[in-house]
Amino acid sequence: MRNNSTWSRSSGQTAEWKNLSSYLQRAVIPLKGELTVGDDYTAGDFFDSVSFRGVQLASDDNMLPDSLKGFAPVVRGIAKSNAQITIKQNGYTIYQTYVSPGAFEISDIYSTSSSGDLLVEIKEADGSVNSYSVPFSSVPLLQRQGRIKYAVTLAKYRTNSNEQQESKFAQATLQWGGPWGTTWYGGGQYAEYYRAAMFGLGFNLGDFGAISFDVTQAKSTLADQSEHKGQSYRFLYAKTLNQLGTNFQLMGYRYSTSGFYTLSDTMYKHMDGYEFNDGDDEDTPMWSRYYNLFYTKRGKLQVNISQQLSEYGSFYLSGSQQTYWHTDQQDRLLQFGYNTQIKDLSLGISWNYSKSRGQPDADQVFALNFSLPLNLLLSRSNDSYTSKKNYAWMTSNTSIDNEGHTTQNLGLTETLLDDGNLSYSVQQGYNSEGKTANGSASMDYKGVFADARVGYNYSDNGSQQQLNYALSGSLVAHSQGITLGQSLGETNVLIAAPGAENTRVANSTGLKTDWRGYTVVPYATSYRENRIALDAASLKRNVDLENAVVNVVPTKGALVLAEFNAHAGARVLMKTSKQGISLRFGAIATLDGVQTNSGIIDDDGSLYMAGLPAKGTITVRWGEAPDQICHISYELTEQQINSAITRMDAICR
Repeated sequence: MRNNSTWSRSSGQTAEWKNLSSYLQRAVIPLKGELTVGDDYTAGDFFDSVSFRGVQLASDDNMLPDSLKGFAPVVRGIAKSNAQITIKQNGYTIYQTYVSPGAFEISDIYSTSSSGDLLVEIKEADGSVNSYSVPFSSVPLLQRQGRIKYAVTLAKYRTNSNEQQESKFAQATLQWGGPWGTTWYGGGQYAEYYRAAMFGLGFNLGDFGAISFDVTQAKSTLADQSEHKGQSYRFLYAKTLNQLGTNFQLMGYRYSTSGFYTLSDTMYKHMDGYEFNDGDDEDTPMWSRYYNLFYTKRGKLQVNISQQLSEYGSFYLSGSQQTYWHTDQQDRLLQFGYNTQIKDLSLGISWNYSKSRGQPDADQVFALNFSLPLNLLLSRSNDSYTSKKNYAWMTSNTSIDNEGHTTQNLGLTETLLDDGNLSYSVQQGYNSEGKTANGSASMDYKGVFADARVGYNYSDNGSQQQLNYALSGSLVAHSQGITLGQSLGETNVLIAAPGAENTRVANSTGLKTDWRGYTVVPYATSYRENRIALDAASLKRNVDLENAVVNVVPTKGALVLAEFNAHAGARVLMKTSKQGISLRFGAIATLDGVQTNSGIIDDDGSLYMAGLPAKGTITVRWGEAPDQICHISYELTEQQINSAITRMDAICR
């Protein structure tokens, strides 16, 4: 069971609590699927993804090999100042972050569905907002031969918009991997005012890539009670040219007749208007949220191409164009970028063009940025500095928009501490529009119990100032108590290592066990083997681990346990004997009362054991007969307990 809720408060406004979703989820391993009861999203491979509240049984691609799993798009753009980036899908915010002036790239989006265009909103320091849509569709819908992928949904349409109603609907989809590289797929949607059926065929063309083609027939009744029938045709193509380093990640075209509408269109209460989500300021409508059911979608073309240029860098080109019936207005997005490395200097050039229907003028921004590492200029040598995960670099960003306004920014960023989990950034900039100065300073700390961030920025020569701070983390309740940790992912691992307090987790930043030996590792990979390891070098002198590495395979959304056996105590190397004769090679020695703490007698009668208390008894066995068992009683001084290793003679009686 999982609930996602948010609490927010802004100056001059009352605090607001939002329940984003609540659901029960259970993996159905024999069906390679997942049962969801509650709030979720339909997949967007066939029909547009929609939010629902109900029941869904669907194949889970996380159970498939990585080569068969989908992708999330890379969102690129250019910020003119210290900006807040908000990414929405299907009306819900799925990602939010702050970026410095210049070109930005966001590639770690966790999408809530496999399709549904992303609305990117860039809120500049002066309050102005630039919005554009990034197309998001999956690659051609191919399956391996014999593979069946399915989804069945019985639910109520769920929306965050005040302009839509929430009606019941049903949806079913099916894919089948046939012979000769073909995939057959289809599906249907049914609601009170909507009927739709689709059928498609995909081909694996080998060296020529992969394509798919499908057609959807729909019958709709709109808010004005008018009835419409129409078709939508879609073509997708994907190809990677390894020899040339070219990747056609997605090339697609969709054509719809004037009478074609989607399920979401029939949920609108009016034929046109502005969409306002709960909590929005309805006095400030945005063109990006305007809808008009008379202007239905006509043709949509989208292209994503990236090209590696060997030692000369790489470039990308992405674009989309959406046309509409009964109007000449269009949505257009075109992005181009080139990145290269000249010795230690990283150089990037980018251009962004966006124009949407209802928007009076297009937004165009050209940006030039570079980054130069400063490690060699620091007092410490480069090797010792980078070995501690510490880096420092200088950045410069220059951008110019279609009105000739120029912004320039120069910044310094550095990571600190042995684990590189503390970083700071300082920026100073100038804007030719109004000839104003702006600047910012921020510090981020990735701690054991939480991630903290504090920042300050000013613009318009200091007339506008902002202070922002954030604290994010998690609280996990389990059978052994409560553990605080960093922000959770969908799937997580609970480390239990009592006795190994304040021990670093390998291959992580700022993560180590708490005062009881517990911590949470976020963002584990579901249905894959996850290697969880403790850094033995960070153990206390008198602590040893029986197992420094634990492998776990969690299901999706699970919190799994990774147990480590830690022994706190002295390290002792004993020269054992019984009646003057060394104990037999291979005999098993066990600390009384602690069955997990044991050792083996070697070929010269030596026994090494760790985690021994100051006083105790060790039982040695090389058989079950009474004369094949003896006991070693020992007592250690405080100096011996604190030594790296203690050597002593031990008589077994």
